[in-house]
Amino acid sequence: MARAASTPPATAAEMTIDELARRSGMTVRNIRAHQSRGLLPPPQVRGRTGYYGDEHIARLELIRELQSDGLNLEAIRRLLEGAGDSSTEVLDFARALRAPFEDEQPEIVEATELAHIWGDGEPDPALISRAEKLGILRPLPDSRVEVISPRLIRAARELADLGVGPGVALTTVGKMRRHSEGVAAAFVDLFVKSVWEPFDRAGRPEEDWPKVREALERLRPLASDALLAVFQITMSEATEKATERTLKREARKPSKKSRRS
Repeated sequence: MARAASTPPATAAEMTIDELARRSGMTVRNIRAHQSRGLLPPPQVRGRTGYYGDEHIARLELIRELQSDGLNLEAIRRLLEGAGDSSTEVLDFARALRAPFEDEQPEIVEATELAHIWGDGEPDPALISRAEKLGILRPLPDSRVEVISPRLIRAARELADLGVGPGVALTTVGKMRRHSEGVAAAFVDLFVKSVWEPFDRAGRPEEDWPKVREALERLRPLASDALLAVFQITMSEATEKATERTLKREARKPSKKSRRS
């Protein structure tokens, strides 16, 4: 006997509100609430039934992601209102904002591995707490630890080999973080004043959303390269000054021969 043909899933251009709810993982009630707030475009009405398309899926996804960033529905409504029909570009821009500044991937390690790096047999809760406050580590429920920057852990291992203790290393990281916050603020201010504010004053034209997102994405490697270049210059100058001070102190010390006479 021939098998009955299975019913194909509804295409994105022919979804009822119930089908949209299933596809988006939202309730019909929430979808209607978004419509009443002006967050969701109206459906295409055929007969007495409203039909939804891909743009509604994209809009619901955008709303969900913006909410996860802490925006309330009224703020999202204003943002979408200013974006016009460019909801996809707004979503891409929001994702670019949340993307990690570098492509370094966090690693999950056993707490005992950190203890080995720091030279002790057992994990030190106080050190882990300090590292967590600095944004270096994130303790997990299963006694493991998420290392936000494996590069920093490798540096800690090298410092340990040089005899630098973990407490001193974390103090140094704290100083670096405070200075880095100022550098980060400078680049954010640069983006806001030079890119975002002119775009905002122009009424956020739909055709310029890709340019704004591209500027944000290009700023990432530019900021890293500029910071590294300036740091290398500053580090060279600081090393030269420290060497000069050390040599001058040594020159002022009496020689062993003069001390014996």
